[in-house]
Amino acid sequence: MAALRPLHKPKIVKKRTKKFIRHQSDRYNKIGASWRKPKGIDNRVRRKFKGQFLMPSIGYGSANKTKHMAPDGFKRFLIHNMQVGVAILSFFYRVVYSKELEVLMMQNRTFSAVIAHTVSSKKRKTIVERAQQLAIKVVNANAKLRSEENE
Repeated sequence: MAALRPLHKPKIVKKRTKKFIRHQSDRYNKIGASWRKPKGIDNRVRRKFKGQFLMPSIGYGSANKTKHMAPDGFKRFLIHNMQVGVAILSFFYRVVYSKELEVLMMQNRTFSAVIAHTVSSKKRKTIVERAQQLAIKVVNANAKLRSEENE
């Protein structure tokens, strides 16, 4: 079977690739670099003075066509099992299904499956086999699988 390609693969444009760093985190070791909104009444960053750190805002968000898209052009969908459970794609398509892998049957050119790290190697094999039957791309299909030689 040839490698499955996405239905649409638009160019993913990131408006900003650098992290937003916290005001004065470069000056004091006790202040971590992870972003916190400055709240002081005289704060230069909050007041957006020229030459200061930039603050995150909604304008830095991704385009809707490429939001949540991985570099290979697929959106990721986490799989825990094949039969039991409820998978919700309401975030994207406003529908609710059971059987997590079968959800992707009609969306196999838009979504790719990622098997959760808690799934055992025995169940992984059955999930990967079923995904091949349904022509669904599994990103981590080889994880937790040992070769025949080692056993």
